[in-house]
Amino acid sequence: MKKLLLINTSLNGKQGHSWQLAEKFVDQLAASADINVTLRDLDSLNLPHLSSSEMAAWMTPADERSEQQKELAAISDELVAEIKAHDIIVIGMPMYNFGVPSVFKSWIDRVARAGVTFRYTENGPVGLLENKKVYVVAARGGLYQGTPKDSQTQYLKDVLAFLGMSDVEFVYAEGLNMGPDAANKGFAQADEKISELIEKMVA
Repeated sequence: MKKLLLINTSLNGKQGHSWQLAEKFVDQLAASADINVTLRDLDSLNLPHLSSSEMAAWMTPADERSEQQKELAAISDELVAEIKAHDIIVIGMPMYNFGVPSVFKSWIDRVARAGVTFRYTENGPVGLLENKKVYVVAARGGLYQGTPKDSQTQYLKDVLAFLGMSDVEFVYAEGLNMGPDAANKGFAQADEKISELIEKMVA
């Protein structure tokens, strides 16, 4: 049985379009394939911005950590163990101010750890989170896909590949705040892409 981690990053919870579309993706996949699903809602996790004290806790040998350092290191350790344990990653991704939600950046800052999820070599960095399939379900109020204003897509490809996850597919739902016709078109295109990807997965 494949293990799937659904990571939602919307500040609007289940009312968010990215949450709803990512959940639809996972529900449709679960109806066609034998998968075990874990949900991680990053907004409710309340991760603070990464601090120097938290980074120092990672770099301190486990048997030398203070109680506070143990607590700080445990945050990252849990998130890293979680992503390592899953085969498929689905990320619900809204666009906020031309970027990714800050809760997602806080998550990335804790799973990107030298010697743990990537390592440096004489030929450059090598990601250690290999053999995972990633799906990004991106919901946007405007139209950005394929334009210079789409600051998310390349960033996500780069940061995920840096960690070893280079097999990434995107589902876009765009124009969702541009009136009913544009929104209906955006949802329809996303639904079509979801069906296409699931058909490919279960074939």
